Amino acid sequence: MTPTTEQPPKMTLSPPGVPVIPFVNWGGMTALYVKEVRRFFKVQLQTIWAPAITTLLFLVIFTVALGGGERTVLGRPFATFVAPGLIVMGMMQNAFANASFSLLVGKMQGTIVDYLMPPLSTGELVAGLVGAAVTRAILVGFAVWLAMAFWPGVQIVPHHPLAVIWFGLLGASMLGFLGLLTSIWADKFDHAAAVTNFVVAPLSLLSGTFYSIESLHGVFQTLSHLNPFFYVISGFRYGFIGTTDSPVLLGGLVLLGVNVALGALCYTLIRKGWRLKS
Repeated sequence: MTPTTEQPPKMTLSPPGVPVIPFVNWGGMTALYVKEVRRFFKVQLQTIWAPAITTLLFLVIFTVALGGGERTVLGRPFATFVAPGLIVMGMMQNAFANASFSLLVGKMQGTIVDYLMPPLSTGELVAGLVGAAVTRAILVGFAVWLAMAFWPGVQIVPHHPLAVIWFGLLGASMLGFLGLLTSIWADKFDHAAAVTNFVVAPLSLLSGTFYSIESLHGVFQTLSHLNPFFYVISGFRYGFIGTTDSPVLLGGLVLLGVNVALGALCYTLIRKGWRLKS
């Protein structure tokens, strides 16, 4: 018998323009997501627990220093009324902080190529970065909820869990997209801080977190309804206390539309390389 020799398989290269990884690069997108989660989790005392304590201080100030224990809003004790809004406000602010960091630091340190060169599509890059921001928001929200659960006089058991999940995720995603847009536009930390101080913080504090818009003058009620943060706060609060000062379905649809618009804008800017590619 003549011995048969096995020939090594020939390596074939795909023609130019033909993608090697079909459909979704799950491995690459997961690697980016895990990298971003590990980045903020290594300093969890600063990125998770410190924001939780800071948010809890708002509850202490408004219920103890201002005598909120005797007040009722929407038929609920003031502490119970304000607690859900504080939870989701902390979630949104930290989602923004996380998403506005990665690309900005990459541009400042000259490592932006690490995000643009891997075999990831624009959608996969956006999903990985925003997904990590939402993860941080969820962890911060859980830490705040856990701390408030032991605070006397606060009833923080969800009445409508689906509303809590829906508005919590949409609120965190909205700020994740906004943070990603900020990191695309900004060239230094001062730019990101300006968006935080002049956009995110005012919209958060004027969103009905500490009051019901029913007590406002008609003009200010109208302005409140133009603030997308208001729908996050109102819908998330409805999930916990079962009452709201805004139609829940309307708020859910508005936030869905805002998220789609912000996501499309992020996708377009990154795809064109605006302020990312020289």
